[in-house]
Amino acid sequence: MRRSTHWRIPVATLCLSGAVLAAGVTVGNFSQGDLSGWEEESFVGHTDYQLLSEANRTVLQAKTNASASGLFREIDIDLNKTPYLNWSWKVDNIYQGNDERSKQGDDYPARVYVVVSGGLFFWKTRAINYVWSSNQSVGSRWDNAYTGNAKMIAVQSGGDKIGQWVMEKRNLRQDFKRLFGKEIDRIDAVAIMSDSDNTKQRASAWYGDIFFSPD
Repeated sequence: MRRSTHWRIPVATLCLSGAVLAAGVTVGNFSQGDLSGWEEESFVGHTDYQLLSEANRTVLQAKTNASASGLFREIDIDLNKTPYLNWSWKVDNIYQGNDERSKQGDDYPARVYVVVSGGLFFWKTRAINYVWSSNQSVGSRWDNAYTGNAKMIAVQSGGDKIGQWVMEKRNLRQDFKRLFGKEIDRIDAVAIMSDSDNTKQRASAWYGDIFFSPD
């Protein structure tokens, strides 16, 4: 399996290490200049991730040039308490001429995804990728080109919002039920990735804080 599900999730139960704020859980505290707990996983080359000041706040910038590496954080989230995933993002361009449903076109200027570990049974690992698609319509859902264990959802699409910050909120329990046909109570990791190794193109993206909330 390539990419979307092959994170190094430990077999043992993971400790909740996110900051708990107002009954929510902060996973990516980028606005505070904090990358603690995040690790890089490289698939092809190196996407450059760095914290920087943008519009009077600190955000995480990603620059990809024919590369595919992501940042992930292992964290146990109880979806019974905080089922909503919240984040903000921005891109400076989309890709041209790629079929995102094929291996040759499986690139996204920005994606945020969550992983449910299969433990020793790695083939049971499941992931949902929320992507900024270059050409699939908003709301489209499809299998990842490399594995059916990862599902893709086009949360944003095309170039209409290029250069604009967009806020997102997703009910993970509902999305897992819809895509995998089963109830999910916990997730084990959160990841972000901007990749362009298949298209050999380039893009920049910016990610704001990532957190889980009860509503």
